[in-house]
Amino acid sequence: MAKKKPFVLRLNPDTLEKIEKWAADDFRSVNGQLEWIIDRALKQVKRDK
Repeated sequence: MAKKKPFVLRLNPDTLEKIEKWAADDFRSVNGQLEWIIDRALKQVKRDK
């Protein structure tokens, strides 16, 4: 598994609340949900394998 690099992410409270609910609905942590969203977006724009 590749090493993960921590970083700070600022979100407005409404956006964070929506992501927290989405993550809970998908049985993921907020961090896991954000990784999934980013990975999916990268694949959609063909920036990832």
